[in-house]
Amino acid sequence: MNQLQKNHSEKKLHLHYLDGLRGLAALYVVLVHIEPSIGEELPTLWLWFGKFLRYGAFAVVIFIVLSGYGLMLSVVRSQKGYVSGGLLDYIKRRSRRILPPYYAALGFCILLAIAIFLIERFTPFQWNEFAGKGSFEPKFSLIDVLSYLLLIHNLSPSTHIAINPPMWTVASEWQLYFFFPLLLLPIWRRFGLLTVVISAFLIGTAPLYLLNRLFETANPWLLGIFALGMAATDIGFSQKPQLIAMRNSLRWDLLAIVFTAIAFVTEWKQLGLDIWIGRSFFGLAVACLFIYCTKLSLDGKKLPSILRILEHPWAIALGTFSYSLYLTHGPILVLLRYFLVSQPLSPFMFATLSYVMGVVMSLVFAYPFYLIFERPFISSFIKKPKVNDAVI
Repeated sequence: MNQLQKNHSEKKLHLHYLDGLRGLAALYVVLVHIEPSIGEELPTLWLWFGKFLRYGAFAVVIFIVLSGYGLMLSVVRSQKGYVSGGLLDYIKRRSRRILPPYYAALGFCILLAIAIFLIERFTPFQWNEFAGKGSFEPKFSLIDVLSYLLLIHNLSPSTHIAINPPMWTVASEWQLYFFFPLLLLPIWRRFGLLTVVISAFLIGTAPLYLLNRLFETANPWLLGIFALGMAATDIGFSQKPQLIAMRNSLRWDLLAIVFTAIAFVTEWKQLGLDIWIGRSFFGLAVACLFIYCTKLSLDGKKLPSILRILEHPWAIALGTFSYSLYLTHGPILVLLRYFLVSQPLSPFMFATLSYVMGVVMSLVFAYPFYLIFERPFISSFIKKPKVNDAVI
């Protein structure tokens, strides 16, 4: 083990840009899910702002690459090629990290739906689908609830958009957690990095082309994007000569820019390409960005000015409770919209209040939710910085 590898193994990594990127991506998702229109054409300002919010799927790509990157980190640094603590301990850690806040958010949505049902039952009030348009559906079936409890609601078009639609990504990520040690790591150990990435994309796209687009709502091709996160970790930390040469010789910053440009072009609907193509190119861009930023961090260098927003204390603080923000923003935004629709507001004021109050209320609700339902279940959470620590 050389000195660089030894230093990396002995100290806990603090790649703050990862938290910052996670936080900003979650905030972008909140903005994407805000419904700023009341049936009339939006004012020019918000119309152009809305064009900036057409790429919510790219934020999901960031989350998936981050997941593959983070899970692979301990594997690569251990030099053993296996998840630490064995498979059972790995599943326990993932369950403890993901499930408590997920089920708490699901319980909140169900209680809110029950409250709406009772109000409808005993008062003249009736839920207005237009006023309640957004990322929360208060009317759902027992099948919907069961599918959410089992984290399989992403597999069916009907349950995919039930209760709290953004939660489909949690189910997809949960399923990826099992593919990682049971499929992807064995391929990686036996055949190497390139093979595992190619295999992941082939397996992930097979249901689309060989099984009549089976499970399309789950976006099975995310398996390939997850593998790109694994690849970014392997290239960034491996001590294999060929990967070291790749890490040091390629311009990862330029590659990130090129792949981002290709992603936006291939995402253009007029081309008629399958959605996984453009989003996979964006996944490549994110993976290249991770390699570039990690290399700078490990070399003790600062990020370029344009990327330092990812290490800004506010971005890092936001990343601290980004999972809770993602889980809870849907019903908060719908309740706010329902209130604003009842007010005599101009289209401009309605859009303005929707965005400003939507972000503020989502953050205000998500942080205490994080303190109660997420932070206590994070490993070594006592040592994890609080949001105010990150800001200070």
